Amino acid sequence: MLADPYPTRLNEYRAPLPRREPVVHARNQRRWEGPLDEVALSRYERDGFLWFDGFFSRDRIEPFFEELKEMAKDDALMRSEQVIQDPNNGAIRSVFGMHRFSEHFDRMTRDPRILGMVRQLLGSEVYIHQSRINDKYGFQGSGFDWHSDFETWHAEDGMPRMRAVSASLMLTDNNEFNGPLMLIPGSHRHFVPCMGETPEANWQESLKAQEIGVPDQQALAQLAEHGGIQAPKGPAGSLLLFECNTLHASNENMSPWPRSNLFFVYNSVDNTLDEPYAAPSRRPEFLATREDIEPLTMHDDFPELSGQGVEPLR
Repeated sequence: MLADPYPTRLNEYRAPLPRREPVVHARNQRRWEGPLDEVALSRYERDGFLWFDGFFSRDRIEPFFEELKEMAKDDALMRSEQVIQDPNNGAIRSVFGMHRFSEHFDRMTRDPRILGMVRQLLGSEVYIHQSRINDKYGFQGSGFDWHSDFETWHAEDGMPRMRAVSASLMLTDNNEFNGPLMLIPGSHRHFVPCMGETPEANWQESLKAQEIGVPDQQALAQLAEHGGIQAPKGPAGSLLLFECNTLHASNENMSPWPRSNLFFVYNSVDNTLDEPYAAPSRRPEFLATREDIEPLTMHDDFPELSGQGVEPLR
């Protein structure tokens, strides 16, 4: 393995490092080959995310809840490592590998508009690195500390470069009271090394409450002072695309309303995983795909959407 371009999980503090890769990976001559216009691409380069209010109708996402009810009846699945329980109350916090056992979820990863945007941003064909649903029940959903997904995927999964995009689909309304995702605009332009060595099987604890891989508070404060903090909010069916190195977090859900979001992580086929850079062993396949890395094909369930442009609100 070549020298690590983004050293992390260190024994002593190290200042943030400048990003080495482009944010929009499509080369200049291919920059326009996709649904995002130059305004949206520039906004993504500046902020590290794009927000689409009401991207899908409620009718489009309602079938997901029926599938989730059926999954909850599957005792073997509920006892598996793919289901993460809330550390405070034992409720389901996350279910990983959603696209592998749900045809409906798999089709969503191949939606023409989403896949078109992701290919444009990453400048290549893509595959699913990870998929999951995150739940926060009313009055009891725990928060999640500030982190960069890329820092975890680099350290514990061996993702070489910043060439991945997360698509977060809101299955319920996200408002200021039920713990929406918070992001630091512009934070994707710096890699923040983290302190502390990675324990064996760290994922078993970090998916419940992350303690390793959390950025230094001074670095977080400086980035937030420069870029501020935004928490995109909107109705069920809204969509957030965010760059893999954008720092984000969420508060506890103190409201009576649940917050459920579906996540698909798209990785470039030119950015497949090596051995972990800062962990003693690989994480399971349902957290870090190594086997099924064939490029995704579009699933055109909704032909009226094909070829149409999209317009983000932020």
